[in-house]
Amino acid sequence: MTDETTIPILPCADIDETADFYRLLGFDTTYRQTRPNPYVIVRRGGIELHFAAIAGFDPEQSYGSCVVAVADTAALFEEFAAGMRAAHGKLLLSGIPRITRPRRRKNTGNASGFTVVDPGGNWIRVFRRGDEPHGDDGAAAGGPLAAALENAVVLGESRGDHRQAARILDGKLARHDGSAPVTVLVEALVYRAELAVRLDDPDHAGRLLDRARSTALDDAQRERLADALANAAELERGRTG
Repeated sequence: MTDETTIPILPCADIDETADFYRLLGFDTTYRQTRPNPYVIVRRGGIELHFAAIAGFDPEQSYGSCVVAVADTAALFEEFAAGMRAAHGKLLLSGIPRITRPRRRKNTGNASGFTVVDPGGNWIRVFRRGDEPHGDDGAAAGGPLAAALENAVVLGESRGDHRQAARILDGKLARHDGSAPVTVLVEALVYRAELAVRLDDPDHAGRLLDRARSTALDDAQRERLADALANAAELERGRTG
């Protein structure tokens, strides 16, 4: 049969807080009940999520997660990001709720995806259809700094261990001897700056962004780093705004 549908039921502390958050991402509330058990359904196109409120639920302790497969992760990220900016004036990059940028992850077969952590602490992991997670795709090209960046992304994006991800990058950046490609260096600096924002250290984020900004790049390198440079600009606006 080809008409089966599986829909996760995810936990939350408050159905209205959850529905309001998804509304700013472009979802509609299609069902809501308060008795006997609080329950809400949100939908955006083919994405449908169900939430049940649990008394005393702590989002920081949530293990809720699901994978959403879409045609274009970059386009969906930009639509979600626009909703966040309209509501909050910036991307929510730290705490709960938050969003991560689309990045390739070695623990998902080098698939590119992003994650929304909603008010219930649920990790909504978005991947391009056909690129759903399927395991480690091998070692990074580009030397020790590139490998450290890949490992840091796994820890920061897939596991939420921002502090350990920062430690991994700090060690390699401190010992950087110029052997890594300049594009890898800038990507590492910008990602480390994002981790600093998540760890509530805007001053260190600023120093890292200054270092990335002062790195000489040619036009081809800037084109390759377009996403990282856009991220750097957004981090700077959020840090100083």
